[in-house]
Amino acid sequence: MSDFLSNLVGKVESALGVDLQGALQQQLQKLLQPENLQAILAQADQAGLGNKVRSWIGHGDNVPATTDEIRDILGSDIVHNLVARTGLPADTVLSTLAHYLPEAVDKTTPAGELPAATPTKEA
Repeated sequence: MSDFLSNLVGKVESALGVDLQGALQQQLQKLLQPENLQAILAQADQAGLGNKVRSWIGHGDNVPATTDEIRDILGSDIVHNLVARTGLPADTVLSTLAHYLPEAVDKTTPAGELPAATPTKEA
């Protein structure tokens, strides 16, 4: 795990007062993969929030998101999966993501562009 993600998980753990090391690290890594970032941007566009997510990707200030906007950006399925995998209430997951996701996306896209998705190998 990158130093940035480790630091992010540490901040989340401190904010929530719980040990999230294993579950949250894994979920954040998955969420910040290029193909997932592309899906997040597509979902944000559908929800009318694409410019907000683009502010996280591009250079300049990150426009903050509310918990409702995070739910719209990620979609209910991803939120439900995060709740199930972390064992945290949805409100906690959403408020934590609203606080940390813009910075995480920004740090994952330092060139100001989405990274290209890695082609999958066929068996």
